[in-house]
Amino acid sequence: MKKEGEIKVYPIHITKEAGDYIVYIPDFDINTFGNTLAKAIVMARDAIGLMGIQLEDENKELPEPFSRQVNEKGDIETLVDIDFKEYRIKHDNRMVKKNCTIPYYLNNEAEKRGINFSRLLQEALMQKLGC
Repeated sequence: MKKEGEIKVYPIHITKEAGDYIVYIPDFDINTFGNTLAKAIVMARDAIGLMGIQLEDENKELPEPFSRQVNEKGDIETLVDIDFKEYRIKHDNRMVKKNCTIPYYLNNEAEKRGINFSRLLQEALMQKLGC
C-alpha cells in the first residue's frame, strides 16, 4: 500500500482529432497524444512523469493538481494518477560514476570471487534506502 501523499492525481482533457486523441494537461500546460484512448492516457501519465522529475531536478515546485482549469464543451475530462518517486525509479536510470576506496585485501578477495563492485554497491544502496 502506498503512503498518502506519494500519488498525485492530475486532470487531463482529451479531444479526438483526425483519428488521434489529443491530450492537454493544464497543470503542466503541456500536450501529448495517442492513437487510441488508452494510449493517450498512458502518454499523459508519461508526460506528467517526465515533466515532474524535470521540475524536481531543477528544484522547482510541482504544480498542485487542479491548479489550472480548462473545460471545453465536448471534451473528455478524466484524471491521471502519478507516483513521482516510482516513476523516477522506473524511468530515470542514468548511470553516475562514483569513486570509492576499499582496503586492498577486500579488493583481492572480491576479485577472486568475481564480485561486480557496481552491482554490489547498487544492491547495498537499495537495501539501505529501502528501494
